[in-house]
Amino acid sequence: MKVFLLSILSLLFIGGCKTQNSVKPFWPKDKSPELIGQRVMDDFFTRGDFDIADSYGFTAIHYAEVCAAFGVARLAGELKNEDIINQLSARYMRVITDSIPNTADHVDANVYGILPFELYRLTGEEVFLNQALDLANVQWDNPRSDGLSNQTRFWIDDVWMIGSLQTQAYRITGNPVYIQRAAIEIDAYLARLQKENGLFFHGPGIPFHWGRGNGWVAAGLAEIISELPEDNPHYESIVSGYRKMMAALVRYQSEDGMWRQLIDKPEAWNETSASAMFGYAITLGVKSGLLTDQIYTEAYQKAWLALCDYVSLDGKVTDVCVGTGQQNDINYYLNRPKITGDFHGQAPLLWFAWSLLSN
Repeated sequence: MKVFLLSILSLLFIGGCKTQNSVKPFWPKDKSPELIGQRVMDDFFTRGDFDIADSYGFTAIHYAEVCAAFGVARLAGELKNEDIINQLSARYMRVITDSIPNTADHVDANVYGILPFELYRLTGEEVFLNQALDLANVQWDNPRSDGLSNQTRFWIDDVWMIGSLQTQAYRITGNPVYIQRAAIEIDAYLARLQKENGLFFHGPGIPFHWGRGNGWVAAGLAEIISELPEDNPHYESIVSGYRKMMAALVRYQSEDGMWRQLIDKPEAWNETSASAMFGYAITLGVKSGLLTDQIYTEAYQKAWLALCDYVSLDGKVTDVCVGTGQQNDINYYLNRPKITGDFHGQAPLLWFAWSLLSN
């Protein structure tokens, strides 16, 4: 009898010692990542033709649409939804067959490559792989003397725009040149732009921690740390910068689980695109084993539950900050309009849902 009881206690102890990475949380039925993610995916296909950006000095499908489509691809792949994969593939095959222009001379144009890389992974269509490789490789045509991309701007958005593309190229091809490109680029951005508190100003001389701007950084860092080999010479500094940022984000998370338009300003309003990006970045860190404190698990769970209340029944994310340039005026940020259903908000919600479901 004593042996039996000891065996039971041992099993209970082992079960209780499972890492947080191995235990999937129980979500309320109306807030499950599958349900909410499906709504947002369904909304994606209600949109019209491509959103072309052609007034910013380059021409390409707008990066916000690209990031949303990338989220649809990842989530549909995780859910094994072949119908959505086929719809998405057919839509973006048209970019090739209809010769939709991409000048490939700007980070916001080249980031398109993350999508055909993912479509190649899902469909095996070589034409997607070739398209993606061209966009990844041109970023390092005629690199700077310090080895950085010729598209380097030292804008915080670029941590995602450059980092995610080169990381995707490595993820799909296994060629270490791509992850080394991502590592040298992101390490340089961290060294120049990260502040002592772990966050990032929106721009030089713009002393405000704008939510979505920091969101691009957080998401980009999460992408690379999910693939970066530990023996890479930039590993320690990138992981250190990532952890420093995640610790700052947890400090500034609101009690309700959201983050604000200006991260460190209590008077700022809850902003959904940044909150989804931060939730995504923290989730990947927990699942990779880089964030082991229980506070991080609680942070992403609170964030997901809060964000679900900002998704309408027809799959549109509310309270998304409009596109925002740099201004040295706090009221400019505090008074930015909120919009609903914009791809800037739809995209990270899809990433977040995928990260909660993936292993």
